[in-house]
Amino acid sequence: MKPDINLLTADHDRHNIAFIDKARAVGRINDEAAEYMTRLYSDGMRSYREVFHVLGKCFGAPKAAVTEYDPVTDLPVDKPIKIADINPLSSYLVNHRLDADPMRNQFFTSGASHKIDLSVSSIVTVIVAAQKDVERAMDKVTGKYYRFFTEDVIDSVWHVLSGARGEKYAGAVIERIRKYFATRYVTDASEAVLSIVDDADKKLIANLVRELDQIKKPHHHLNDVWRVKCLFDLIPQARTFIERLNVMMPERVLTVRDKFYDIGNPRNYRDSKVIVNIGTPDCVIPMEIICQVRTFFEFERKTHEYYALIRENPNMENAKIEKELAEFMENGIREYNLMICNCLDDLFDRVGWNILYSRAGDVTLFEGFPRECKLYYPANMLETIFSKLDRAVKNEIFHITNSSSKLDLTQQIAIFRFMARFILVSALPRARAGANIPGDGLAARLFNFVMNEVYRYYKK
Repeated sequence: MKPDINLLTADHDRHNIAFIDKARAVGRINDEAAEYMTRLYSDGMRSYREVFHVLGKCFGAPKAAVTEYDPVTDLPVDKPIKIADINPLSSYLVNHRLDADPMRNQFFTSGASHKIDLSVSSIVTVIVAAQKDVERAMDKVTGKYYRFFTEDVIDSVWHVLSGARGEKYAGAVIERIRKYFATRYVTDASEAVLSIVDDADKKLIANLVRELDQIKKPHHHLNDVWRVKCLFDLIPQARTFIERLNVMMPERVLTVRDKFYDIGNPRNYRDSKVIVNIGTPDCVIPMEIICQVRTFFEFERKTHEYYALIRENPNMENAKIEKELAEFMENGIREYNLMICNCLDDLFDRVGWNILYSRAGDVTLFEGFPRECKLYYPANMLETIFSKLDRAVKNEIFHITNSSSKLDLTQQIAIFRFMARFILVSALPRARAGANIPGDGLAARLFNFVMNEVYRYYKK
């Protein structure tokens, strides 16, 4: 007899709450953290239905069969499942289509017998993870999240006390804070610190409270009990989805963190993360939506052993591992950018000279492509790149040669600006020099020109 999913989930909820209650009873966490975690781990089926509701509202119906997913291998399982069987205890994978895709049908190759193959699709692969294991969540809340919290408290106290009372006094207080925070689970930083700095005057108290109350509590870092990963072919597709979320459900979006352009991450990791509320305004339950490009994910999923090693040895020297991770992920960036360059080459072959043609009412063939996005580079950087690009076109460093009629300088500049804008919104900036796309064709030369300028801007 097939087990009842609702009964299984309810039993799992009871196990989770019992684990949290036990952690509170032995002092591993306090009442505040326990209350927050209980909220996240209660009524799992209701929360999972909300996950499903958010995805359905954004993407519509699945475009293929829903299959199980193995989180250990990061691979789909060839075993279709019914929507009625989806539950918080197992992961699944489903393919949707991004209807608002700004890149739709722009990139294709023609094969034999005029067969058309899409180079970039509008299909989004959505991996919906099972509910995060409560024991692992507890380890994070009492482990690395608590360490982050403690170090933030110490940095804030040092900033205030070293200026007000001198470094010697601040150092002595910090030692007492370290011991205090190490012997109990603290979430009210202001109350704990003021109990240690017992001779503070009103001004010092006000300064300490103002700094300490801004620090994120350890349990509030726990945003991924419910989590989804969306895989897109191109960055502009991911950003279209994020903007669509903001338009469709602005009251649900809690935070957006776009790190596609982040070259300062020591592990060279690139993605975008949206935290959405699947609870109510009065009872927030965060869901984490990670947006990633498909090519980069294929590299990222092979790094599990690195992260497992770091988790098992949190106090080890991670510099070597961080360097190896960064170098490995740089290969993913290079592979993705090679695809973007190929797309650029396809654009040049098809529309490199005739994008200026009008359909009607002076609207160019590719008006609005790629779509403008708020998640973008600084305006002054774009002005610098376009200015240098204009000079390069005037000096015929970049020149369209395959047009059916002669193009004037204004038209040439418009075409190359169009192509440069596509590169800027689509490519991943490099974290190191000397990683040019190979080739001496027009697409490769323009791509390397634009991305070298991006690299130069961030390495000033």
